[in-house]
Amino acid sequence: MPELPEVEVTRMSFAARIAGARVFSARVGKPLRWALDCVPADLQGRQVLQVRRRGKYLLLELDAGLLLLHLGMSGSLSFASELPPPGVHDHFDLATDRGTLRLHDPRRFGAVVFVADESAPTAQKLLGRLGMEPLGEEFDPERFIEGLRRRSAPVKQVLLAGDLVVGVGNIYASEALFAAGIRPTVPASRISRPRAMRLWTAVRDVLARAVATGGSTLRDFSSAEGKTGYFQLEAMVYGRAGEPCRTCGSAVRSLRQGQRSSFFCPVCQKP
Repeated sequence: MPELPEVEVTRMSFAARIAGARVFSARVGKPLRWALDCVPADLQGRQVLQVRRRGKYLLLELDAGLLLLHLGMSGSLSFASELPPPGVHDHFDLATDRGTLRLHDPRRFGAVVFVADESAPTAQKLLGRLGMEPLGEEFDPERFIEGLRRRSAPVKQVLLAGDLVVGVGNIYASEALFAAGIRPTVPASRISRPRAMRLWTAVRDVLARAVATGGSTLRDFSSAEGKTGYFQLEAMVYGRAGEPCRTCGSAVRSLRQGQRSSFFCPVCQKP
């Protein structure tokens, strides 16, 4: 699943190129997770002002209205002046005078939803409960530390929940916990203030590094320019069960938490 760095890399790869574009037409293919909530023809003539991100959602601001895009489990966007005819897994095209934005999603868990603005009920349902943006100024360490203190669940699960800090998916939660020296099974409320502060720093650093390296391409992720990511090549623990820890040499271990695999070093990460 594309996580926050992959979504941010996608945004950066086409945001400047589509800003100011005038919409010629919109095409909807097979139904996605949520309906577009407008007639595609209604988008004709509207102008794209900018592209923002909130968590794993991309927000295409129009001169009248807003398009919310989610890549789901396997989706990707492409933006180019010329694209081939849409295939069976190409479920949304936004044709503009600067190129066509296309959502490709084999599993159809993605979404493109039109709303009047962020205060609309549908937008609030999707965005209203999201936590702090880890790469923004609003990621306040005191709020983060206090949020950990209020939760008795394992810290890895708290990071994944998205209501305290948004977008820290499975890969980056494992990597941030390694960087902070915290085992993923530790109850969040038991983490001391110094360790919580290290985790706050690690979340920011790991996600920023992932964006800088183009995100992680584990299966088929690519940016809107067709570029793959390289963060997975420098992962310290994620996907490395049985391999030596890059820091101490101990074998990296894995365990199941919920429906996800967690990876950790039994020596570098303290319970």
